[in-house]
Formats: sequence, C-alpha cells, structure tokens
Amino acid sequence: MTKRNFYAETAYLLGVVILAFGTSLMTTADLGLSMIVAPAYLLHLKLSKTFSFFSFGMAEYTLQAVLILLTILIVRKFKLSYLFSFFTAILYGFLLDGALFLISLLPEVITTMISVRILFYTVGFIINTAAISLLFHTYISPEAYELIVKEISRKFHFDISKTKTVYDCLSLLLSVVLSFSFFGLWQFEGISIGTLLCTLLNGPFIGLFTRFFEKRFSFTDRFSFRKYFE
Repeated sequence: MTKRNFYAETAYLLGVVILAFGTSLMTTADLGLSMIVAPAYLLHLKLSKTFSFFSFGMAEYTLQAVLILLTILIVRKFKLSYLFSFFTAILYGFLLDGALFLISLLPEVITTMISVRILFYTVGFIINTAAISLLFHTYISPEAYELIVKEISRKFHFDISKTKTVYDCLSLLLSVVLSFSFFGLWQFEGISIGTLLCTLLNGPFIGLFTRFFEKRFSFTDRFSFRKYFE
C-alpha cells in the first residue's frame, strides 16, 4: 500500500481541536469522564463554587502546568519545548470551553436523553483516542497529558501504549482520591462506568489508531521547526 503524506503540523492542529471537541461531548454525556481529564474536572467543580470564573478549560491548563513540572523532575531535563506544551494546554482549554458553550446552546431536553448521552460518550471517546494518537505523531509539544507519556516512554524505552495504560490507571486513582476529598466519601463526581471503560480501553484504542495511521500515512514535516522542539 502506497502511503500518503500526513504533515506533523496538521496532526498537531487536528489533534488538539478534535480532542477538545471529544472531551466536551463526554462532559455533556455525564457518563463518566476520561480518567485523564477527570482530575481537572473535579478541580473545576470544587473551585468554581468559590470562583465562578474558574472554567473547565482553566482547570485543564492549571493542572497541566503541574504535570509539566513533574515531567521535568522525572526525566531530569528541561526543554524549551515543554513551555510550548503549556501553550498547547492553554489553546486546548480555550477550545474546550468554546465547545462546551456551543453544546450548551442545544435544548436540554435533547442533551439529557439517554440515547443522546450514550452517542455523545461513544463519539467523544473514539475521536479522543484518535486525537491522542495524532498528537503522538507530531514533533510539536502536545498537552502535558500526552507529553509526560511520550517523554517517559522515550526516556526509559517503554512501549508507549503500555505506558499510556499505566498513566491512565494512576489518573483514575487520583480522580477517586480527589472526588472523595472534595465531595465526601463514596461521592464519585465525574467518575462513572464511562471512566472505567476509558481506563481499560484508552491504551488499546490508541494503539489501534496508531497502527491504522502508520499503515496508511507517512508523517512528515511541512516546516523546518522540529529542531526547536527537540
């Protein structure tokens, strides 16, 4: 099969946009968020009670700033590209808030229908895993969630899909701890059956999309910016 060119810069932009859209769909579905974004969502729920302006998007890039610092500590190296990862987090945060606003314009009678919620969750989950796979194929610094997985797997020569699954399980544990701490024992805010499904299926689906993309596309650079992200 002849592979078609897929520019890394396009993979970055497309990945960030559809990731924000997919997360907004899963948030609206309210069937359990991905364990990756659940900690930020819980932070948003808690702090927005005191600071009404503290949006989900703001919680995202606040938490990701912490993850970038953690990445630096683990790999024992600082790269200027890590700063661009924070820019990616801010871009994603604004896109997420924008997507949530657009979905909020839909009639509540539609978005609360169980069939629509299941559809939103399913579509959101699928395009999120595709987006993460795309972000793994770009040299441009991804969000901190993908950055920490990418850098750890590169540093220690781990399989990226397995590393992603381990990270997802740790994020799920953190989500449970935050939910109990913020809202009381056995209060699973933002965590439900959908979160468990994400924990189990995120890694395999990302691996599936990675094989799909790499079989059909050659990821190449459109611009000579890679040296600035190495």
